[in-house]
Amino acid sequence: MRRAATAALIAVLSFLLQACALPPLDGRSESRALAPAETAGTALGRALAPEAAAHPGQSGILPLDDALESFAARVLLVRAAERTLDVQYYIWRDDITGHALLDELRHAADRGVRVRLLLDDNGHAMDATLLALDGHPGIEVRLFNPFSVRHPKALGYLTHFSRANRRMHNKSLIADGQAAIIGGRNVGDEYFGATDGVLFADLDVLATGAVLPDLSADFDRYWASGSSYPIDRIVVAARAADARPDSAAQARADPRAVRFSTALRESRFVPELLAGTLVPQWARVEMVSDDPRKGLGQARDEDLLAHQLRRVLARPPRASLDLVSPYFVPTDAGVEVFVRLAVSGVRVRILTNALEATDVSAVHSGYARHRQALLRAGVELHEMRRGASAPGRSGLLGSSGSSLHAKTFAIDGERVFVGSMNFDPRSVRLNTELGFIIDSPPMARAVAEAFEREIPAAAYAVRLDERGKLVWIERREGGDIRHTREPGASLGRSAWIGLLSLLPIEWLL
Repeated sequence: MRRAATAALIAVLSFLLQACALPPLDGRSESRALAPAETAGTALGRALAPEAAAHPGQSGILPLDDALESFAARVLLVRAAERTLDVQYYIWRDDITGHALLDELRHAADRGVRVRLLLDDNGHAMDATLLALDGHPGIEVRLFNPFSVRHPKALGYLTHFSRANRRMHNKSLIADGQAAIIGGRNVGDEYFGATDGVLFADLDVLATGAVLPDLSADFDRYWASGSSYPIDRIVVAARAADARPDSAAQARADPRAVRFSTALRESRFVPELLAGTLVPQWARVEMVSDDPRKGLGQARDEDLLAHQLRRVLARPPRASLDLVSPYFVPTDAGVEVFVRLAVSGVRVRILTNALEATDVSAVHSGYARHRQALLRAGVELHEMRRGASAPGRSGLLGSSGSSLHAKTFAIDGERVFVGSMNFDPRSVRLNTELGFIIDSPPMARAVAEAFEREIPAAAYAVRLDERGKLVWIERREGGDIRHTREPGASLGRSAWIGLLSLLPIEWLL
């Protein structure tokens, strides 16, 4: 009886593995990004190429810290494109901003722009919409590390955990190979200030110039990677039939959509860029990006973003390191690095989410267990409060936000990183990531100034009391408030975090 049950179980597992197998990639179409020289005659090329030629080897950078302005910049950049749009995202929501940007991509294709859209398959729930979009002759949609079983996708974690656990976290939008937006924002209402739930404070940059060919080449290698599947090989009409056909119309009719229409009318960001009246910061910029084979667990260590960062930042910080990461899991090895820097006299300041502000409680457990060791060494810890507001808040924390989502760090007031990478094991070892190292003292100083001005009013300062216990200092107009346990968290939630911090799950966080 036991032998028969075992045989039956093996048969079921074998069936599931076969059912969840992905189709072959034979015959997949081939394409490449256009070089800036090939798009020099476009509106973006005519506007940007002369300045790029005047700054050889440098890139023009414009920070996008305001949520609405960042959305408007994406839409207006898509509208300005005349030849190509290469778009790569981890999350694309079925909501107001998600459908608005899909509509813009469709309109661009209608006027003859070639659109390539690469999405991580774990970050969307729009099979029918995306399959219909892929049916446009000017648009091709691919899914990264897709799930062959669509409902429920979670079944893929049971049958192919090693692959399903690796996601494409990159975020970029490239127009005509001339201008691009990269950074921390996905596409969804919570990233652009249009939801009653969690709003993310985030940071992107618009880039032109020397870094664009590298960024386009990076998109090409992801597009052609062994993890990128044409959507029509994964999603068929029968599987997508239960999707809501009126979802796009409902999103456009939502009263909150008025905010975005207003932002588009009022935004001068891209129009002034095209007119030459908006002057970016010209600086040396180096792109760092994971080899897409990381999505299959096949990338070499030297081809990972973390290794590239160590190479680019070969000289350690001499005076200061200011780090912002919404999901901060330093691990024992990271703590050792931060402690060594702090003990050597480098001022190390770190901003992450407080437990009450994070949207991933389990990740907080991987941070919480290291707080005391960091504080004892002199590292300064700040935890962003949920729904915090600071007078005149802008820059690093944006104009609004109830949860931190920006990923950046600045070294010695000279160089700054902006991208998709969190400081956690998942970003280092599992997910693919993308970012820029920018040699820009003004941007690096802006990060430092945020720690001086904005962050104290929007975050708890975490300290050790005279007994070595954690305390959280909340700055208020009427005076500081001292918390002796996790602010805004119930005893049950705090206990749960304490339990998780004892489990061997840090490598997953």
